[in-house]
Amino acid sequence: MLITQLGFRKLSEKEYQLGIQLIGNIDDSGYLERELQSIVNDVVFSLNIRTTIDELANVLEVIQEFDPPGVGARNLRECLIIQLERKEHFTEATENALLILKKFFPEFTRKHYDKITKRSGLSDDQLKSAMDEILKLNPKPGNSLLDSMKTNHYIVPDFILINNDGKLEVSLNSKNLPELRVNRAYHEMLETYQKSDKNDRKAKEAIMFVKQKIDSAKWFIDAVKQRYNTLETTMEAIVRHQFAYFQDGDETLMKPMILKDIAEEVHLDISTISRVVNSKFVQTNFGTFSLKSFFSESLSTDSGEEVSTREVKKILQDCIEAENKRKPLTDDHLAKFLKEKGYNIARRTVAKYREQLNIPVARLRKELT
Repeated sequence: MLITQLGFRKLSEKEYQLGIQLIGNIDDSGYLERELQSIVNDVVFSLNIRTTIDELANVLEVIQEFDPPGVGARNLRECLIIQLERKEHFTEATENALLILKKFFPEFTRKHYDKITKRSGLSDDQLKSAMDEILKLNPKPGNSLLDSMKTNHYIVPDFILINNDGKLEVSLNSKNLPELRVNRAYHEMLETYQKSDKNDRKAKEAIMFVKQKIDSAKWFIDAVKQRYNTLETTMEAIVRHQFAYFQDGDETLMKPMILKDIAEEVHLDISTISRVVNSKFVQTNFGTFSLKSFFSESLSTDSGEEVSTREVKKILQDCIEAENKRKPLTDDHLAKFLKEKGYNIARRTVAKYREQLNIPVARLRKELT
């Protein structure tokens, strides 16, 4: 797409070759992270073309006019500025947004809104309008190019779980079950050889060979059946262990469960259970989930009750979602909140769970409302 747009521009042969080289260095997010001086060296060695940083920069400016807006930027700040400057209708909010990005970008990334208003002279309303403009921009313009080439990927569940009036029924997905049997032609071949001259050495060798292959096929079919039996037995044990959760998908009802718990219940080795749950999915009334997601460590409440870390993470996530975004809760405040709920968890543990949930620190969750 970018090379096509390059072809529509009136460029010299040298400029076109430099443009091809620049486009080849743009990453999947749409950024040119390689230094221009390095690209100058590249074209000398690969294309035997002598150029300068200024000449490359001029061609890069042409590429930065291409769609999607922001492509070819060398950093996030430049990417956002390019998108704003390409807007057809300039408003006060657009001009203020450009002011913030050009003069107060470090404060913007750290969400130091008080410093921005103080140093820029913008009012709270002007700052909010400018921030709204910036938040509409695409920080990864290259993704729109990739999306047009991507194909959809679907998860085919290995198990199907049905809640039949409170009774949980597990079944293997029949689409994943190949129907295996020994071809009748091999049995007929064996019968034919057995009826032939028993003293014929070649006939005896043929009988032995066919028998071995039929036995191997039967062993393979039995092994596959045993594997599916192990899968079903393991899934049933998981459902029994997490029965309350599987009733309606309430994560706060998920019990602590480790591989050892299931291994002991089904009398199999932990490594076998690990292989069973790896990359396997179950379809339920409330979604399709990886079997790995049902396993978690345990914590003890003040009352001595054992709870799943998944339960604690869910409470933590709900608390953060409900917080005042003008004054987000720090990890210390979150730890105090959990202690009030009976979960005696240290601040560093809260920080670890927050990071596992991909939730940024309080300062970066701050919003202008």
